[in-house]
Amino acid sequence: MNFSHVPVMLEECMEALKLKDGATYFDGTLGGAGHSYQILSRTKNSNLIATDLDTQALAAAGERLKQFEGRTVLVHDNFKNFKAVTDNLGVNEIDGALLDLGVSSHQLDERSRGFSYMSENVRLDMRMNQEAALSAYEVVNEYSEKKLKEILFTFGEERFSANIARNIVSERAKKPITTTGELVSIIERSIPAKFKKDGHPAKRTFQAIRIEVNEELGGLSEVIHDIAEKLKKGGRLAVITFHSLEDRIVKHSFIDLATGCTCDKSIPVCICGRTKKVEIITRKPITAGDEERRNNSRSLCAKLRVIEKL
Repeated sequence: MNFSHVPVMLEECMEALKLKDGATYFDGTLGGAGHSYQILSRTKNSNLIATDLDTQALAAAGERLKQFEGRTVLVHDNFKNFKAVTDNLGVNEIDGALLDLGVSSHQLDERSRGFSYMSENVRLDMRMNQEAALSAYEVVNEYSEKKLKEILFTFGEERFSANIARNIVSERAKKPITTTGELVSIIERSIPAKFKKDGHPAKRTFQAIRIEVNEELGGLSEVIHDIAEKLKKGGRLAVITFHSLEDRIVKHSFIDLATGCTCDKSIPVCICGRTKKVEIITRKPITAGDEERRNNSRSLCAKLRVIEKL
């Protein structure tokens, strides 16, 4: 199986995790195993637990990681179920974790998956987990105009969300919207020409629908807290985000974990019970270097944030 995925900020991630031998790591977004392979190959006797919703990714990663047999546990699950996954494996502590929240190159490039607005005659899908019931087809053809507008505005930060939602509802009344090309055509007609210069006009709408289909933002803050709880002292969590909505959640989750007592300073004894759990390593997010940005366009909007357990 040809499952291609270029890991973003590979060296920066490896450095951020402070890899060591005999450790246990969690890769919540396995993909093509680019990051996972390096974690295992750069350490001795370290173990890896990895999750992914994409069965194609799991199969391809399993092949790539065969040489590390006995050191890997690959699970078909959402990384947001980290606590349940590790509890079921009897793992109470880990030395580090990595979350790469982007869509893999393979998912974008494989036309049949319906993630890309560059493909035309492809059925609307966008499911990372192909066993999931909800796809982009249902979102586009069954959601109310009001709900579509809210999703496009909130998840895509699309200023013309009202126009696009109204035109989607108008077109689907004639016949179902079944392909990515049909949706792109509707979006293009909904955006004034002078506003089409800033990237592809369908980019924000496709992002919004993809986020809705895969529930990408829900539970993100909770899993960051769950992972932080199981990190050993000195263990690190590194998270790569690709749009402002994700990054905002990660940033504020890190700040929350790094905040100690919030009692009024006039009170001599803490009554809130809050303790600082982590140190924020990246006061400003790390971004890809110039060479990577030139060679991998998908790294252009990537941001890496890191915390360390106290």
